[in-house]
Formats: sequence, C-alpha cells, structure tokens
Amino acid sequence: MVVVLAGCCWVMPPPVQAADLSQVVRIETGEVSGTLGDNPSVAVFRGIPYAAPPVGSLRWKPPAKPAKWSGVLKADHFAPSCMQPNWKGQTARFETSENCLYINVWTPANKTSEKLPVMVWIYGGGFNVGSSSDPEFDGEGLAAKGVVRVSFNYRLGLLGFMTHPDLDKESEHHVSGNYGLLDQIAALEWVARNIAAFGGDPKRVTIFGQSAGGGSVQFLTLSPLAKGLFQRAICENGILYYDDPYLQERSPAAYKTLKKAASDTVDYLQKAGVTLEKLRTMSAEKILALPKPPFPPAFFTPTIDGWVLPLDFAETYARGSQSDVPFMAGWTSVYYPRMKITVAEYRKWAEARFGSLAGDYLSLYPASADEEAGLVLEESTRDSYRTSLYLWAHARQRKFKSFIYYYNHGAPGSGVEQFGARAGAEIPYVMNSLSKLDRPYTKDDHAIAEMMSSYWANFAKNGDPNAEGLRAWPSLSAETKTVMQLGNDDGVIPVASEAKFNFFKRFFATHPRCSWGQPCSINVQ
Repeated sequence: MVVVLAGCCWVMPPPVQAADLSQVVRIETGEVSGTLGDNPSVAVFRGIPYAAPPVGSLRWKPPAKPAKWSGVLKADHFAPSCMQPNWKGQTARFETSENCLYINVWTPANKTSEKLPVMVWIYGGGFNVGSSSDPEFDGEGLAAKGVVRVSFNYRLGLLGFMTHPDLDKESEHHVSGNYGLLDQIAALEWVARNIAAFGGDPKRVTIFGQSAGGGSVQFLTLSPLAKGLFQRAICENGILYYDDPYLQERSPAAYKTLKKAASDTVDYLQKAGVTLEKLRTMSAEKILALPKPPFPPAFFTPTIDGWVLPLDFAETYARGSQSDVPFMAGWTSVYYPRMKITVAEYRKWAEARFGSLAGDYLSLYPASADEEAGLVLEESTRDSYRTSLYLWAHARQRKFKSFIYYYNHGAPGSGVEQFGARAGAEIPYVMNSLSKLDRPYTKDDHAIAEMMSSYWANFAKNGDPNAEGLRAWPSLSAETKTVMQLGNDDGVIPVASEAKFNFFKRFFATHPRCSWGQPCSINVQ
C-alpha cells in the first residue's frame, strides 16, 4: 500500500483505495469526508476547522474551540490562507481571509486502528506570509511512505503577533501577541484529540518546518503549553534570532521581550495614525494596507511573554526546561548566494563583524582578488552556519539523539546557477512533491527526493533517520564534529576544519547574541 524499500530500489505496490477513510470520518466536531489523492492509496482531507474563526471579538485573542456541525463536512478543498501583507506589490499567490484556521490531513491508513506516525508541517515566511496550500508542501509523497501528514494555517503579521498594553490588560495572563504560536499549539491539540480517527498515533507526532516554520519548531520546544503534543522535531533553516552589535541588524524572525514589542507597536501605530480602538473597527484588508513597519527592528513576530514563551533560548537551555525530544536540524548550502564584493568591502565587513578577531578571521579566509572575495565570504558563511548549528545542537541535546545536516542540491530551472541550494530548496525533496511542481526535474532529482523523504519519514517513525538501503547518518558526536551532507555527494563531512571550527566557536563565545546556534547576520549591500 505504501512505498517500500527493496534493496536499493523503491517499489510501488498496486494502488489500494483507502475507501474507509476517504468516505466519512467522525471527529470531535462532526463527520467529515475527503477525497483520494493522485496516488489512490492516500486519502486527503483539506480545510477542516481546528479553531473558531478569529474574527470580530476573537481578533487578537487566543484561538477558541471550533463549533460542531451537523451532516457531513466535505473537506475537498483548501480553505483560504491567513491574511498577509503584500508589501512587495506582487500578485497574491493564495486566496486569503481572516477566517483561516483550518487543517489538512493526508493519510494512507485503511482503518483507524493503524496508529501510524504523524508529521505536522509548519510553513515559513518570516511570520508575515505563508500558506499551507502551497503545492510544494503537498503531503501525498510523505503519506505514501507510511505516515499521516498534516498541515495547517496560522495567523500572521499584525493579526497574528501584535502586542499592545491594552491587549495585555484584557488577557487573563496579562500578555498579548503570540497568537500565531497559540494557533500552532491549538492545531497540535486538535491532532492529539482527532488524528486517531485518520489512522494516526497521537503519541508519535513529529513537528517540522522551514525558516519561520523551523523557528516555530524551536519556539514550540520552549513553550510549556506545547509539551507532550509532539515527540520528535525537525528544523529546516530555522532562523531564530540574529543580533549583530556591529551592524545593528535583526532578522525578520527575531524575537523580543513583551515590553519591547509593545513599545515598538505603540510607536508604529502612532506613526501610522491609528489606535487600537480604530484597528478593531477596520477590515483586515485595511489593516494590512497600513505602512510597512520599519526594519530593523523586527515587527509582529514571536515574543518572550512569560506565558507562551516564558524564557529565551539561552535561559531555557541553561535550565534544561525545553521539550527533550529527538531532533533533526540543518541548513542549505547557499544562504547568501553569489555576492559581488570587492576585497576592500570584504575586509571592511570582516572588521565590522569580527572586531578584534578580524585578523584571525582574514588569515583563515583570505581574499586577494575581487572575484574571489564573494566566494570566500560564501565559504565562511557555510562554515559559520554549520559550526553554529553543531554548537546549538550540543547546547539543547539532553537524553535523545540529534541529527544535523547540510543540504546542497539546487532545484533545476531558472535561477539554479545564481542561487543554488538557497533557503527552502530542500522542501519539495523532503515532501517528495516534485510531481506537483512545474520544474524540469530529472531522474537524479527524483532519486534525491526519495532519499530525503525516506530519511524524514524514518525519523518520524523511529526518532532516527537511518534504515536499510540508505547511507548511514550518524547522530551528533562531540568527538567527530561532523554533519551529514545531503543532495549532491551524500555522506558525512566535517563541520569545518579544526582551525575554522575553533575560530567560530571562540567568536560565538565572545558574542553572546550569536551563541546557542543562532547565526549572526551577514548583509553586504
């Protein structure tokens, strides 16, 4: 019924219709029917409400329970994505609505008693854009490997993360913001209560996401509200917190304290000429038409509020109070692709970023010609991120194993020579969703997708990506300092040379905002 491994080859058995689960499933709020996927062994349910619409009096409130319905809900199409700004003036990719808290399920189970592992995807987009209905996030490929795949929408931007002193006063917890994270927790609670009806095991849930979705995975490991709702976690390019005191820059996924976030929001609203009372009466479309917030600092992102997120990463790891689960994490190889920078600019940047350590850095990463400066900067970025990731994994690891990776295969088609394996390049390979996308994929691409999705599915099943027929992926080790390279030339590689690893370790130790595996920003204009 599912794709199985036979030696080195992948064999698809004759398709089996998941008739029982594609017809009518009963969950806590009523009966729901789905459809069959392109692979008829997978039943698909799109657009099931997991929370009440966050509109009217529920705007800027924690998600409320969904209402029950009579009859059979036809879950045969995606619900609208959550409202999001269109600051770049591009044509919207998805239909949007403030009524957007819906969940999607792909299941290969024929009956509810199968207790298959569950994988819950969290999309990225800087906590300001994104949608679960993006075709590259399609869940059919992973479901065909014997897991129940789930995705959902969560509130974004000003509607999902706005803090305000008056909202604090209205809250029984005396905090505001983090509504998008509370949506994520509500979706996981829905999974705990309902996924068994789709043949899933609520005690074997893996959360995984990319960029802000990867950051969400990290935040959920910090939150006491999410404890017990997942048993494994995967973070892909999970940008958490950049703060470079030399460049005074912060990333779109940076977090703040509640007091700082509220102060920034009040200042922004004053400059935009609106009050909280006015915002309550405005349509979501008009709210999102407000001027783009200044950057830096970051706006409308997760906040250390003392409730959803009691402590920041360093404090949480120091106390060991994070959710202790098996973890996979990694980065793509080209995060700052093909920069054009002169030697003089490169050296000026190094002095600004590394201060008294700039001389040591330039001796390890010298550039004598303009044409090599960008390449050297790209190389040092990769070493920095891999070292940072390795140190972060050691900081958070407790009882369970961690597996770290470095992905280096760019998708074919326009831009591959310029951008390579940029952030998010691994997603359709992890999802095994190449057939849903319009790119000139080759036999090699499909082989990579089989490999990547197999590692991810194995991890969801066992807390370990390894299985017969796949190249061995060792867990994190203090002795070897290695990372698993995936994509091209798969295999175990050093995090960095010993000298370069020790340099970045020393730099992070003297640069606290960059420690705990939170890479510092590199931004050359």
